[in-house]
Amino acid sequence: MSAHCMLTGARPGFGNRISHSHRRTSRRFDPNIQNRRYWLPSENRHVRLRLSARAVRTVDTIGVEAAVARIRARGVKV
Repeated sequence: MSAHCMLTGARPGFGNRISHSHRRTSRRFDPNIQNRRYWLPSENRHVRLRLSARAVRTVDTIGVEAAVARIRARGVKV
């Protein structure tokens, strides 16, 4: 599965690796994706989310109910 966040939509960025001799080769900047399991009281079940580290902090702030609502609004199945 590709490295992307279910909540923020963060995806890999691309750039160049630059050597000491200044030759450029392609590289990929992956987001810090973590698998987290949260209890969803409204559905009386756990949900597994693939979130970036920034999104984990967002869930801590807004709550899991609001986060799952945002994920579903983006059209991602939870």
